[in-house]
Amino acid sequence: MTTIRAETPADIEAISEVNRLAFGRENEARLVETIRDTPGFIPALSLVAERDGRVVGHVLFSRIAIRTGGGPDIPALALAPVAVLPEHQGQGIGAALIRTGLDRARDLGHRIVVVVGHPNYYPRFGFTPARAQGLEAPFPVSDPAFMALALVPGALDGVHGLVVYPEAFDGGDTGAAMGVRGRRRPGMMAFGELDGTATVPRARG
Repeated sequence: MTTIRAETPADIEAISEVNRLAFGRENEARLVETIRDTPGFIPALSLVAERDGRVVGHVLFSRIAIRTGGGPDIPALALAPVAVLPEHQGQGIGAALIRTGLDRARDLGHRIVVVVGHPNYYPRFGFTPARAQGLEAPFPVSDPAFMALALVPGALDGVHGLVVYPEAFDGGDTGAAMGVRGRRRPGMMAFGELDGTATVPRARG
């Protein structure tokens, strides 16, 4: 049986391990650690999947903003990263983490979520292309991979602006481009990379 719950201080090391093993690198683990020490961190939206007493998955929703240019920034959430240990992928854990996170975000009063990921995976949760809804990314990314979700009906109506990520996502260079199959922001899958282990558990989460 898999239990999904908010992280506790006792989970921090296990969360780092899950992200390292899922992505095969340190970037995403460092991203989570960095966001945890910023105002963008929401403890109730850093969720772990626990099975037989072991943390086997993790998802993080953190604060970002939509800069409209004609008024105050509109608050939103970034979904990144989501990671499942390789030996537990393909069992629905990633999908359960995302669905639970979206439900809890809605219950907490959040209205908009943005994700950069595989266009064959995230639409099952209700995500649709963000540019078609009036949003723009601060880095080059294809239309299908840049997606948004209104957690409540009408949350994106009339919203036009630039999605602004905090410096944690790129180590301080917020204007840097997200590379495709190359350098990219931690937690964001390079479009076209079919095994974005953590962000897109081979579209089997």
